[in-house]
Amino acid sequence: MWAVGIGLLLFAISGVWPPMVAVESGSMEPQMERGDLIFVMEEGRLAGDGSHGDTGVVTYRAGQNSGYSEFNQPGDVIIFEPNGDGQAVPIIHRAMFWVDEGENWYDEANPDYVGTATNCEQLTNCPAPHAGFITKGDNNGGYDQASFGAHTAPVKPSWVVGKAKLKIPWLGHVRLQFGIATPPELLEAETHPVTNSAPNSTDSTINSIAVSA
Repeated sequence: MWAVGIGLLLFAISGVWPPMVAVESGSMEPQMERGDLIFVMEEGRLAGDGSHGDTGVVTYRAGQNSGYSEFNQPGDVIIFEPNGDGQAVPIIHRAMFWVDEGENWYDEANPDYVGTATNCEQLTNCPAPHAGFITKGDNNGGYDQASFGAHTAPVKPSWVVGKAKLKIPWLGHVRLQFGIATPPELLEAETHPVTNSAPNSTDSTINSIAVSA
């Protein structure tokens, strides 16, 4: 029962259930490595300087200007549902910058992260189909919205599950080895539910999800 109490305390602090994720792949290295356990907080809590609107999320670009950083780089690392699909595997990547609906964001993008595209017409999700965050795994070669990593449209605020706030190295190996059976194919920085127990569950383990960063 002590584990249930700890789980409820973590939930009260984070506002997210489950409040922990275990990193399962390498797209966020070296900031997050396979087996790290990550504490997740609801995105509106403890918003950093330069957060976009009422989202509570600070982008990489805004973090450069304000001095705000998480996991050794500017901006927040967010957990989100790709393309807003609640049945899909969640993703944990860094929010890079914000785009408005219809925006030609090619000129705002880092040319190193758009592959072979030389203009908006050649860039996936450009012009932006809707407003949202452009995201990227720290160790990936390009933006998710440019068909690298997660392959998702700009991330709407409603798709964001939470923000990564704290890393406990290697502790997630326990969940990865015993909590789930790893599927044969994984997206970069995707997440897999370990258990669907609610916060008032009598399960003796602290619920978490495994994430392949």
